Amino acid sequence: MSITIVILIITCLVSYQAFNKREWFDKLKFNPYLVIKEKQYYRLLSYGVLHGSWTHLIVNMLVLYSFGSAVEYYFKISFGAMSTAYYLLLYVGGLLFSNVYALYKHKDNYYYNAVGASGAVSAVVFASIVFDPWRDILFFAVLPIPGILFGLIYIAYSYYMNKQSKDNVAHDAHISGAVYGFVLPFILSPSIWNSFISNLF
Repeated sequence: MSITIVILIITCLVSYQAFNKREWFDKLKFNPYLVIKEKQYYRLLSYGVLHGSWTHLIVNMLVLYSFGSAVEYYFKISFGAMSTAYYLLLYVGGLLFSNVYALYKHKDNYYYNAVGASGAVSAVVFASIVFDPWRDILFFAVLPIPGILFGLIYIAYSYYMNKQSKDNVAHDAHISGAVYGFVLPFILSPSIWNSFISNLF
């Protein structure tokens, strides 16, 4: 069984339980105040297996399923025996890195909370762009556009929405996760940069 499927199953099971048990949700959600003041460091990861609604869960897991298997394949070709460990580094690191800014910004705000795997999923999507920048991605689940173009639109949109602060979505986490997922493969193997440039042009 692929690691993507394992992550998907765990996330769905925990999210489902949390939908029905508020105490699970409250115990596992990301709360910077409790992380810093109460040293509940597990929240830096546990929030990633929670979601705010069925729609939130389904969208994240569909995107993860769509891109995760491809990234596992790319990693296996590029990293061999280390591919699974590096894939976990991509996903778990995406969860951690995507909330660094929120951890700092809201460390004194008891009422700030976040849930969802969006930062980690963004990392997986952008890692796939590194390996196949012209692979079509369905924009709004309808319009196929090249991954590299989607990535630019995604970053620009997330930046704009983050500045607006009019919804209840952590757009900064999406940006951070995307940047992490794009950069990590180059750190793991600098030669991938040459392949990326070659594929891009």
